[in-house]
Amino acid sequence: MDSFIKSILRNKDLTSLFSANAEKYADFVIALVITTFIYIFLRYVLLTIIRKIVRKTTSKWHITFFDKKVFNKGILIIPGLLIHSLAQYTLSEFPASLNQILIFTQVYLVIVTVMTLNSFLDALYHLYQSYEVSKSKPVKGYLQVFKMLSIIIAVIIIFSTLLNKSPILLLGGLGAFSAVLLLIFKDPILGFVAGIQISVNDMVRQGDWIVMDKTGADGLVTDISLTTVKVQNWDKTISTIPTYSLVSESFVNWRGMKESGGRRIKRSINIDMNSVRFMTTEQLDRLKRIDFISDFLDQKEKELTAYNKKHNIDNEELVNGRRQTNLGIFRIYVSEYLKHNPEIHQSMTFLVRQLQPTVSGIPIEIYAFSKVQEWAKYEDLQSDIFDHLLAAIPEFELQVFQNPSGVDFGKLSK
Repeated sequence: MDSFIKSILRNKDLTSLFSANAEKYADFVIALVITTFIYIFLRYVLLTIIRKIVRKTTSKWHITFFDKKVFNKGILIIPGLLIHSLAQYTLSEFPASLNQILIFTQVYLVIVTVMTLNSFLDALYHLYQSYEVSKSKPVKGYLQVFKMLSIIIAVIIIFSTLLNKSPILLLGGLGAFSAVLLLIFKDPILGFVAGIQISVNDMVRQGDWIVMDKTGADGLVTDISLTTVKVQNWDKTISTIPTYSLVSESFVNWRGMKESGGRRIKRSINIDMNSVRFMTTEQLDRLKRIDFISDFLDQKEKELTAYNKKHNIDNEELVNGRRQTNLGIFRIYVSEYLKHNPEIHQSMTFLVRQLQPTVSGIPIEIYAFSKVQEWAKYEDLQSDIFDHLLAAIPEFELQVFQNPSGVDFGKLSK
């Protein structure tokens, strides 16, 4: 092969100098040709075989490593190693050329190794995301730090190779630029420290619903990286928050609500105080037809009758003794109505309470937890409850407080 190439070069009538040099470099050219054929074989033949094997397997490890092109980039290391090794034999007579080739291959190997390592880390991250633990322990920030360090180390090695200096000397020289480096990498450093605190304290997970008023973020956490946290808001916009802001500033995480199995309902109806009154026997008899409170009214009436009789209460005046009021009965009705609602948690905090009267009437507040957590269904449940209660209030001879509207003033003018 060597003599064949030399004869071709002589028969082409090239200059004697070029022909002589070409003959001397023929061995290296042959090595390049062989390396090229080996790479082509690995790239187009071996990878095709690996692809067919991977497609038939059910192992997500093999599939992920192939899809992330770990094998493709790993194969690039082989030509660099071959050229680096063969050059020392084929260019031994040309120290200057050998030195340049060795420098080139070393730089090439460093770059390809970093590329392969990053692809490998991407594959590992993709696999890690398929496990449940990834939601509580995000590692993307750590991988980004590792990638950044690998690139910095690679750059130092490349410059030390090109300058023929020890990497330790270059690292010593970086001390003078430490302040500049800290300024440049301020956000990654703060993000890395914040990422450790977030992970250790389990402050935020991917998939959590968080609210951060300062940034306007209100939605699900979709990504936690070294420097930023992405939140998809309910209107489908994306808010990008610096990672360290989640440590230095306050925010609300609704994960506790999700894990509890309930979602709080805290809403009130204002009752007009002028409509509150004692209930007569006739009115009580009418209300006893309501299933939810009929048993309560019978039991309560016996209790109050016994009390008033024991204390010789004059029943001619309703204000004497103990009496039932329409507002009190309404509170019991609301409580029983919610207890019979299958979508309300009975084992969690459950209150129907009367709040401090205001200029807007007497608030009757519902404080309970629904089993429904999905936003749209949760709002539907609240609406159904209060639709029913607002329609039921007149049955208790109560009125909802409402500020006068234009229609009300129109009636007065007539």
